[in-house]
Amino acid sequence: MNPQELRYTAEHEWVRLVGDVAEVGITAYAQEALGDIVYVSLPKVGDSVAAGDACGEVESTKSVSDIYAPLTGTVTEVNDVLDASPQTINEAPYLGGWLFKVKLTNPTEPEALLSADQYEEQTRA
Repeated sequence: MNPQELRYTAEHEWVRLVGDVAEVGITAYAQEALGDIVYVSLPKVGDSVAAGDACGEVESTKSVSDIYAPLTGTVTEVNDVLDASPQTINEAPYLGGWLFKVKLTNPTEPEALLSADQYEEQTRA
């Protein structure tokens, strides 16, 4: 079950909004499909990211997958814990396994993201 307070993308990222800052991670569905995560490449603090553009990678024992920016803005923080412990994404995808934070350029952009119910419907198909 996906947390109801979060927003989601079709590419399996989640977003937790706190004011005009979005915390970004990958969903439990995505981390389960990937398997054991062994490496994460994240954008750098200060990088500009655009909604829908690849901005990092997650490498697992099965494959390498792009991380897509769910929203447009500037990266304000990255989860440095993932450098030494990328498996945190598998263990706690919605808590300690967050990837990065973005200060939004357009505060209405999150309205286009999927609700938990919409994302659930998409992953069932």
